[in-house]
Amino acid sequence: MTSPLRPEFHEGQVLAAADLAATVSYARAAAARHARLSHDWGIADGLGMTTENRTDPTTGARFVEVTVVAGLAVDVTGREIVVPAPVVLSEADFEQVNGADRPTSEPYPVFLAAVDRSQQAGGPTSCAGTAGATRVEESYQISFGRLGDEQRVADEQPPAVGDAPAAPSGQSLVLVGYVQWTAGHFTAVFPDARGVRPRYVGVRADTVSARSGELALRTQPAVQEGKPALVLSGGDSPTLVYGLYKGTGEVTSLMTVASNGNLTIAGSFSSRASAGSVLAASGSATDGMVLPLPSGVAPQDVADGRVSLHVYVTPRIPPAGAGLVAASEAAVDGDRRVRCRLRFLVPGAEITESPGAVDFLVLATVAATGGG
Repeated sequence: MTSPLRPEFHEGQVLAAADLAATVSYARAAAARHARLSHDWGIADGLGMTTENRTDPTTGARFVEVTVVAGLAVDVTGREIVVPAPVVLSEADFEQVNGADRPTSEPYPVFLAAVDRSQQAGGPTSCAGTAGATRVEESYQISFGRLGDEQRVADEQPPAVGDAPAAPSGQSLVLVGYVQWTAGHFTAVFPDARGVRPRYVGVRADTVSARSGELALRTQPAVQEGKPALVLSGGDSPTLVYGLYKGTGEVTSLMTVASNGNLTIAGSFSSRASAGSVLAASGSATDGMVLPLPSGVAPQDVADGRVSLHVYVTPRIPPAGAGLVAASEAAVDGDRRVRCRLRFLVPGAEITESPGAVDFLVLATVAATGGG
């Protein structure tokens, strides 16, 4: 495979059209390689779908007019796709692709793809007497897919490192969202379906640095009250803060790690039991109750054999007055359910039994990992 070729020129050189085109091709190829190898492809800005309520004048049925807002995307080849203005989706275009389908509530995918359109020269013709295209409009096409076509987009992989930007063929699609179709009209839009949602551009990097001395990670492009943020601050007192945005744009700390390693949290702290540890739970329980597990131990830990339980119960013997009281049963079954029966003996009366209570201690021992 040939390495990238950079055009060079010298005095007196006769420039052909191919020489000038090579200067453009070189820059486009470099930009595409950067976009597809240093970044993850997808939607960069805008391209959401909005709806306006409408009424069919013939049937009176309610439906929605769907508009794709202006924006920018980068396809899997690294090519930019610019949608400069909002686009209303065509119901006629949808019917051409999916109109023969049986009625369904399943949403259909909406795709965006790059399209080149040649622009004819508007000035004088060349010395050869012919006028060819002097501009190429890097345009776009919005299309509708069949049910399940979104999986093809989800599985797309970037081309090889040395590949130049290929001419758009409609095969490099960017998923915008989904529309629902009912009785000849769009009736709803959805951000995801069947486990596939639109992709958004990202960055591939081992180091991310902030020039201001503060680096913030958040889940939305704009600051929104109540949304989470992770803020790393430098300066004289470096801190790592996790919290929620306030209406003022500041972050209310839920967890702070100071420069000396001190951890401050606003809520409670819990974690899985560490290997080799022993956790305990104690209290009183009556017949039929299920004993609790120690804090930090889940039922699945016991079922998997990661944690072993040791249960101790002692019957609580109430005062008997002139009679005698003894425990006829004080045990726990495999479900940790208490079985406690008390036997009462009063002189001159029959022996009776009734449910009783126990004091319990549950010890959970976590298996230690093997050492070499």
